[in-house]
Amino acid sequence: MSLSTSVPIIYPESDGQPLADNTIQFRLIVTIQGGIDALFIDNPNVFVAGDLFWYPVEGEPWIRQAPDIMVVMGRPKGDRRSYKQWEEENIPPQVVFEIVSKSNTREELEGAKRRFYERYGVEEYYLFNPDKGILKGWLRDGEILEPIAQILGWISPCLGIRFEVVDGELQLYRPDGERFVSYLEVIQQRDFERQRVQQVEQAQREAIPKLLAMGLSVEQIAEALSLSVEIVRAVAES
Repeated sequence: MSLSTSVPIIYPESDGQPLADNTIQFRLIVTIQGGIDALFIDNPNVFVAGDLFWYPVEGEPWIRQAPDIMVVMGRPKGDRRSYKQWEEENIPPQVVFEIVSKSNTREELEGAKRRFYERYGVEEYYLFNPDKGILKGWLRDGEILEPIAQILGWISPCLGIRFEVVDGELQLYRPDGERFVSYLEVIQQRDFERQRVQQVEQAQREAIPKLLAMGLSVEQIAEALSLSVEIVRAVAES
C-alpha cells in the first residue's frame, strides 16, 4: 500500500530583481501608480499595483508577470503579496504599463510581454522609453492587442487619462485636465499655495488701518476684504 501526499504549490512573491534599474524609471512608476490610485480614490473596486507578480493560471506558477504598473477594475483595494487571478473572480488586469530600462530588450517588451498580456486578457498595454522619449500603446481588438496608431493625445478607454510626451517626458492628464505629478511636486505646490495664502492674509491685514483712515467702517472693511468683523476689529484694536 502506498501513500501519496500532495505537495503545496509555491507561488513566489519576488524574483529578487529590483523594482527599477534607475531613478527615472522609479520616479515614473511611482508617479503613475500614485496618480491612478488618486484618480480612483473614491472607488473601492479599483486595485492598482506596481511590480506585483500576477499569476493568471492556478497550478502553474511559472506563468507569471510583474508589470511595472497594473490596474484591475472590479477588484477591491488592499494589500496583496501577489495577484492570483483565480482568487480574484478570475478578473485579469485591464491596463498595464511598462517603463523601459537599459536591461530590457525590444523583444522582451514588445514581443514576449506583449504576447503574454495579449493571451491573458489585458485590454490596454502602454510602454514608455524615458531615454528616447518614445511612447507606444496597444489596445485589445478581439483576441489581439493592436498597436495604437496615434498615441499622443490618446485617451485610455478604461482609465480616462490622456497621454502626451512633452520634451521627451511622459505626461499623463486626468479627465479634469490636471496633470499627474510626483509627491515632490505635490509638496512644492502645497508650500507655494500656503505661502500665497499667507501673503494675501498679510496684505489684507496691512490694508485694514489704511481703510479705517479713509473713513470706512469695520463692517464695510470686512465685506470688502471678505473677512469676519471680528478679525477686522481685532486688527484695528491691535
